Amino acid sequence: MKEEGLYIVSISVHGLIRGMAPELGKDADTGGQIKYVLEMARALSEMVPVAQVDLLTRRIADPALDPIYNQKTEDIADHARIVRLFCGGKKYIRKELLWPHLERFIDRAISYINQQQRSPDLFHGHYADGGYVAMELAAAFDVPFIFTGHSLGRKQTGQAKRGRAQH
Repeated sequence: MKEEGLYIVSISVHGLIRGMAPELGKDADTGGQIKYVLEMARALSEMVPVAQVDLLTRRIADPALDPIYNQKTEDIADHARIVRLFCGGKKYIRKELLWPHLERFIDRAISYINQQQRSPDLFHGHYADGGYVAMELAAAFDVPFIFTGHSLGRKQTGQAKRGRAQH
């Protein structure tokens, strides 16, 4: 980590994030937001006032998936890396099912951050689960956080679709 500059921690909990050849469109958790999160981490890391960007996500040791998802860290730029933390078991589970495991993710994130040379200057949460984690980490370290929702992840009912068509 560079000595001077901001230390930013970005959070996208679901785990299906890899730096090389991301699996965009593999399932509902691998949409365009992954490309956005990766590109943002890389772009921020190249800015003069930024020392380091850590992208925290879930570590997955599922033999049905690429072994990279079980790698603790993955460099994605000179001053940016993916950091994977275990929570919710070793198998992949959809992000909607991760909520009962977020407290464990927060505990592991605090342990990881406490091992770094310094505390973060900013947390950035992605999706509601990442926003919740960012909020809790920001409170624990007494620093600001920002939140990007990306989508609601909600399907429209047939009635809602028809109702909109009438207006």
